[in-house]
Amino acid sequence: MDMKPGLEGVAAAETKISLVDGERGRLIYRGHRAEDLARTRSPEEVAFLLWNGTLPDPDEREAVRRQWAGARVLPGYLKGLIAAIPREVQMTDVLRTAVSAMGDASFEGPPTPEQAIRIAALLPSIIAFRRHHLAGTEPPAPRPDLSHVAHYLYLLRGEVPSPAHVRALEAYFVLTAEHGMNASTFAARVVTSTRSDLISAVVAAIGALKGPLHGGAPAGVESMLDEIGTEERIKPWIRERLERNERLMGFGHRIYRTEDPRAAALREIAVRLAAGEPWLSLAVRVEEEALRLLEEYKPGRRIRTNVEYYAAALFRAVGLPRELFTPTFICSRIVGWAAHAMEQAEHNRLIRPDAVYIGPLPD
Repeated sequence: MDMKPGLEGVAAAETKISLVDGERGRLIYRGHRAEDLARTRSPEEVAFLLWNGTLPDPDEREAVRRQWAGARVLPGYLKGLIAAIPREVQMTDVLRTAVSAMGDASFEGPPTPEQAIRIAALLPSIIAFRRHHLAGTEPPAPRPDLSHVAHYLYLLRGEVPSPAHVRALEAYFVLTAEHGMNASTFAARVVTSTRSDLISAVVAAIGALKGPLHGGAPAGVESMLDEIGTEERIKPWIRERLERNERLMGFGHRIYRTEDPRAAALREIAVRLAAGEPWLSLAVRVEEEALRLLEEYKPGRRIRTNVEYYAAALFRAVGLPRELFTPTFICSRIVGWAAHAMEQAEHNRLIRPDAVYIGPLPD
């Protein structure tokens, strides 16, 4: 039996949801380039596309807006649960616990777009309530007139965000909504393949995304930039890491062998938002030097900037604190998880790979 560590190169499903073309640097959502959708469509519209196969018409768009707005109010029992979680528990774990507690009988059966909206629309409310609870402040009253991303920033800040910040974060939500059979999506499909419910699939996916090799990377990028600090330290800092064969956060991708198209789109947005900011100038210089030195130390490996690098820059530009980087990634990627859960349930076969036994045998 052939053994593929990490299941690399193994296709576990056919999908109509997305194409991750690593050789050509393309990310396609149901026939649309992700970066084009990020420029012209809202996250709610892209969720509709991924879940239903088509973009919404004007009537459907208004119905979707009302559905998302109507699902934002945090139930009292969830407020009590979130408030009872010890202060030292990380936000990612709070989300995992709160989502699990949503799993009543209405989530039984195959996953649906309506179920997905109920989870996706509530995630920002969970994050904001937890933040305010820890700070001893009251969350602002819900605003049904605001878009999903605008409402997220509003809940965190207590004031309506600027259109520039909303559009920037909406672009991030679109670009990271879906990315093929990544670790968290695979976890969601495995759970769905057992005919479990969407809540269980999302909880499993959150657990997978929590890992620093998956959803924790943008926070690692900001830590790296803070540690470098000044332009004079860029070259020696990077050389020291590469001499020790350590990974540079924000560079390299399991799939892409050319520039990550999401990174290019987020770079453009971050530069526009934070032009003239010293920290952004540092980030640009670090990227330039890192790519040069990576080619020197790892020739031919084609290691390029990935989406996490400029996601960190964008998060900083819109004022998101570091501890919310991974939870915000969860808020965007829930869309792709739900899309794959629905597709898995539609043509289900239990996902059950084999393992190659290498232990001792009895005499």
